[in-house]
Amino acid sequence: MSGQTSGEGSVVSAGRIVAKLTAMAEDALFRAFGEAARGASPDVRPTTDARHGDYQVNGVLPLAKLMKDNPRKLAERFVAAFDTQGLCLAPEIAGPGFVNLRIDPAWLAAELGRAALDARLHVAPVAHPQKVVVDFSGPNVAKRMHVGHLRSTGIGDAIVRTLKFLGHKVIGDNHVGDWGTQFGILLWAWQAERDEAALAADPVGELERLYKVGSAAMKADPAVADQCRAELAALQAGDPERKALWDRFVAISRAEAERVYAHLEVEFDAWLGESFYNARLPGLVQELVDKGIAVEDAGAVCVFLDEPGLPKTPYIIRKSDGAFLYATTDLATVEHRIETLGAERIIYVVDTRQSDHFRQLFATCRKIGWHADFVHVGFGMMLGKDGRPFKTRDGGTVRLDQLLAEAEERILPLVQDKWPEADLAEQRRIAAKVGAGAVKYADLAQNLATDYKFDWDKLLAADGNTGPYLQYALVRCLSVLREHEARFGTTFEPDGAPLSLETDEEKALALELARFGDTLDRVGQQLLPHILCEYLYQLARTFSAFYAKHTILGDEATRRSRLTLTHLVYKTLETGLSCLNIPRVQRM
Repeated sequence: MSGQTSGEGSVVSAGRIVAKLTAMAEDALFRAFGEAARGASPDVRPTTDARHGDYQVNGVLPLAKLMKDNPRKLAERFVAAFDTQGLCLAPEIAGPGFVNLRIDPAWLAAELGRAALDARLHVAPVAHPQKVVVDFSGPNVAKRMHVGHLRSTGIGDAIVRTLKFLGHKVIGDNHVGDWGTQFGILLWAWQAERDEAALAADPVGELERLYKVGSAAMKADPAVADQCRAELAALQAGDPERKALWDRFVAISRAEAERVYAHLEVEFDAWLGESFYNARLPGLVQELVDKGIAVEDAGAVCVFLDEPGLPKTPYIIRKSDGAFLYATTDLATVEHRIETLGAERIIYVVDTRQSDHFRQLFATCRKIGWHADFVHVGFGMMLGKDGRPFKTRDGGTVRLDQLLAEAEERILPLVQDKWPEADLAEQRRIAAKVGAGAVKYADLAQNLATDYKFDWDKLLAADGNTGPYLQYALVRCLSVLREHEARFGTTFEPDGAPLSLETDEEKALALELARFGDTLDRVGQQLLPHILCEYLYQLARTFSAFYAKHTILGDEATRRSRLTLTHLVYKTLETGLSCLNIPRVQRM
């Protein structure tokens, strides 16, 4: 029965406190004010100062303005109608009409005792799961992944994992750039300039070199440009030789990308590139013209949009020379995701520079009549410590595999110093996980809307809001549980009994644990992984304060309760880091 949300019953679990308090406050508003409160929002949120309670109801003040009455008097009527249901203590009125709530320690102690027996920590799946497609990462064929792919890959992966944990039916789709004009250039350069030895030694590196050579030659010589266009036309017409080469380019690029994904421990549910939709493009454009949604303008086929806030330029879906664009492919992709996959929500994790494109894409989809919740999760750039775009020393783009390798090399001496008895392979395995986790966490912990400065010293630090700090907190919990097993000869298992929350540190830790489900709900709704990072960091700090002040394996009267708290912190950190896909380690 636990884990029910607003409107689903009277039982509340640690998984959804805000939802339950909101339902209770809505009920109190209606019982206190009747129809006058219909539609009013109680606006329940955690307090910023624990001296004022654990949660605050802010909805009485707006209601007082609406009813033209004294907010303090209305707050008194609200409090009189509020049924605590054993979840919280009697409400307290503060200031002109704020209502503060304190969670009942007895409820918290009993609920966390039960939650310790549940693999999901009493965070029930959402009541109404959606079919969701998350479009993220999207590298281009014949190009190495660079630091610019880190953000889309890590953020998208965290969103996929969190939504899946919440119970949504999620497809993580790697929409790779594997079609288009660049392949005409690459095919020409392959025939004219390829180096077989270089290809054998570094396949993707040779493809990158060939593309640069072909691009330069095309710009310098109109005849070469014509030959590149002819190569592309032959490929698009299905020429077997060109198609075989294209297949080879795609296979080389995918193998390289999957090596990087393996280091990041990222997987996809689908890997549908632009080529998957190519055959659909001519028919789609013609359908939109036939329906009057798209029109010809100066030889091009465009969709004219009149929604406020959109760019003034039309949304072009076929150029005057007959070529299709990203816009065309994106429309065909949406059609497939809605009509074939049944997507109700489509999320694009792409940097903010593409915001105008997605606004036009979503507006075009609405004009066509495709109904889904379209979301662009935009993000800022990764900058160097100097505040400029993150580059190599010679000004080049930083390769993602090299960034991860450097993280491993930087952390390896610390691992070797801590675990000198481990062999080099084990030391490198730990360093790779800690390094990759540090890089990913540093990225995820940022507010997506802003650029951020990449700083090796900060992201690899063992304290502060970093990946290594949280990995260490997890290991610390695990070491306590292992020490119990070594000392008493049995693996600790929670028994479901209420906890003993006698000290301020125990109460603070218990309350933080109870907020996990609400945090995941916020991430699932707002698609902001940094919210989960902030929560896990605060949980680790709260556990550290508890750990520093109290003996966990000491007095028999407190041992089981404190071990249960430690077990809950371990499972919560493990679950949260899994949602973020930060590697968990057994020792540090």
